Amino acid sequence: MAHVILGLLLLRPQSLYDLVKSFEAGVSLFYSASSGSIRRALESLLTRGLIEVAEVAPDARGRKTYRVTDAGAAEFRAWMTGPMTGPDAEAAALPRLFFLGLLEPDERGDVLSRITARVEKDLARLEAVREQLDGQEIPEEFGDIYPFQRATLDYGLASARFAREWFQRFAADHPGRAAG
Repeated sequence: MAHVILGLLLLRPQSLYDLVKSFEAGVSLFYSASSGSIRRALESLLTRGLIEVAEVAPDARGRKTYRVTDAGAAEFRAWMTGPMTGPDAEAAALPRLFFLGLLEPDERGDVLSRITARVEKDLARLEAVREQLDGQEIPEEFGDIYPFQRATLDYGLASARFAREWFQRFAADHPGRAAG
C-alpha cells in the first residue's frame, strides 16, 4: 500500500481524506484499503522520511496535506522498475500499470516486459499443475469435488493467458507511450 500512496502523492499532494477519496475513485479497482490502513501507511511513510507534511490547514481541524520527499520519489521509482514480488501477479502488475505514466518514457517498456514475464512465469506454473493433474487418476471419493477444483485451475489458466495477451497487446499498441 505504501507504494500506491506514494504514487497518488506524486500525482498531487493530498490529505488523508483526499487519499481515501482517491482510493474510492480509482485505486479500489485493483487495491482496497480502509481509512485506518491508509492512516497507518501515512504514519510509516512519514517516519521513514518518504513523505512530509506540506501544509496544515489553519482551521480548527488542522487537516494535513502530504507530499513525497526526494527519498520517497526514489523509493517509488525503485519499486516501479524493480522486480515483481508477491504471490499474485495481478496485484503486482495493476498498480504499476496505473502509475506507469509517472516514469520516464524510456523506462515504461521495461516495466511492461517485467509484468509480462511475471504473468508468463505464473502461467507456466499453472500449466505444470494442469499437466501433473492430467496424468493422475482421480479417486472415486473426489468425483464430486474434483470438477470444481479443476474449474478453478482452468479459470486461473484462462486469466493468466488473458493477462499475458493483454499486456503484450498493450505494449505493442502504445509504443510511444510505453517505450518512448
